[in-house]
Amino acid sequence: MSLSIQLEVKQHVLLVRLAGELDHHTAEQLRAEITDVLERERIKAIVLNLNELTFMDSSGLGVILGRYKQIQRMGGEMVVCSVSPSIKRLFDMSGLFKIIRLEVNEQYALQTLGVA
Repeated sequence: MSLSIQLEVKQHVLLVRLAGELDHHTAEQLRAEITDVLERERIKAIVLNLNELTFMDSSGLGVILGRYKQIQRMGGEMVVCSVSPSIKRLFDMSGLFKIIRLEVNEQYALQTLGVA
């Protein structure tokens, strides 16, 4: 299975919806697409909606950490939402939830960032 990437900008927030598998085959595509938007738009936050992500490996964690560092350098933040138990376990084991905020769903994540 491949990775489906849907990007949407809402009031300076980059909403990233992922479906499928985020692994060493698809991580570079995700990195390139997010970086392209960050370079073109004035983005203040990234919301990662992982509701339909079925698999992620260390390459996926690496690309997420890299985009976290990129948005941090820009003075922004990253929020992750709608995470399945297996993906949540990966985030917990990697320690990413110590630096990236987890919210229950996309709507609430956007509300916490001031986007209606």
